[in-house]
Amino acid sequence: MSANYSDLPPRYLRTPDASRFVGLSIRTLEKHRIYGTGPRYSKLGGRVVYRVDELQAWVESGARAHTSDTTAGTVSAAARQSPLIPPTPRGSRR
Repeated sequence: MSANYSDLPPRYLRTPDASRFVGLSIRTLEKHRIYGTGPRYSKLGGRVVYRVDELQAWVESGARAHTSDTTAGTVSAAARQSPLIPPTPRGSRR
């Protein structure tokens, strides 16, 4: 008898399992969460969980066919992203 898993809710992974799933360290995945550059996640009580399909979509967003592929999306580094505020010229005041 085969099991029918289509009726089950999506699978959720906690940070250690999610980091293994995508091949990153736990700390790197945490940094992505802090900086807003990582996959979508949910908070259940005090726990952070990731849906498997969200992790797969995030990884796929950086998929490329070749090194000069310009149509692919980008998975940003796990670092603070600069705001979209233009720099102020030197010597001018705000």
